[in-house]
Amino acid sequence: MASSIFNAPCTVPAVKGKNYFGLKPAVNNDLRFDIGKTTSIIGCPKRVFTVRASEKKDGPLKKLGLNDAECEAAVVAGNVPEAPPVPPRPAAPAGTPAVPSLPLSRRPRRNRKSPAMRASFQETSISPANFVYPLFIHEGEEDTPIGAMPGCYRLGWRHGLVEEVAKARDVGVNSIVLFPKVPDALKSPTGDEAYNDNGLVPRAIRLLKDKYPDLVIYTDVALDPYSSDGHDGIVREDGVIMNDETVYQLCKQAVSQARAGADVVSPSDMMDGRIRAIRKALDAEGFQHVSIMSYTAKYASSFYGPFREALESNPRFGDKKT
Repeated sequence: MASSIFNAPCTVPAVKGKNYFGLKPAVNNDLRFDIGKTTSIIGCPKRVFTVRASEKKDGPLKKLGLNDAECEAAVVAGNVPEAPPVPPRPAAPAGTPAVPSLPLSRRPRRNRKSPAMRASFQETSISPANFVYPLFIHEGEEDTPIGAMPGCYRLGWRHGLVEEVAKARDVGVNSIVLFPKVPDALKSPTGDEAYNDNGLVPRAIRLLKDKYPDLVIYTDVALDPYSSDGHDGIVREDGVIMNDETVYQLCKQAVSQARAGADVVSPSDMMDGRIRAIRKALDAEGFQHVSIMSYTAKYASSFYGPFREALESNPRFGDKKT
């Protein structure tokens, strides 16, 4: 399975001396599914299960046999597949003074916090560690092709995503950015699904971090995948994008992604003032270590057409020139 790759990090060494191009096939499939009680969704039986990527089980990866529509219907109905829990925050040693966080908007140590992050930002060196692999995910079990991006797929978050990350790490690419295709039934004018802690992106982050703790995960911060209008912000009845109210939602989205384990949040919405507001929101929740990679310009570029098709997030009306 192929997809496009663009710039960022990793400590995983590149594979040398192999006669293949692209991503090396993953060798081990070690997802385990703990099957529980059966419930019924739109007339079809469904298993409630817990996904634990760190536990090994012999045999091929097993799926439940649900199609994309059934997987999405299950999530919409509230039968959300479980993912690994949010890991507890490390405790400080006894005697550590309780002090408020310093009001710092700039913390350079964020980019030096781990070997993987340092490898991402070190200069005068180009290697697979400097690439970020964009991956499109959905609620389905099967990988579905993206018409506007030949060779690229929407990956099932429990199966194809984990397998593709394994292939990327085999060739030294240890950074990914996630783009979700959200069920239409979960979209709304205010994009509230964007900060659902049990939504598609937070679940995928927790699953990947459970299996690959040193994987560097970037996330997209924007409302368009979650908006019933397909715009990056809340749309007033006269068609105007509401800036400050949108920024409020973006802050909650960024905090939710950081809580799940994201290393870098990437605002692509182009709202005014969102970087400072997101930084304050992250710091207020104790996520001073989480970095921000903001888009400098995007607006109505046609280069984003294939991405919007991949996420089914094209504007229902108007354009993105403002």
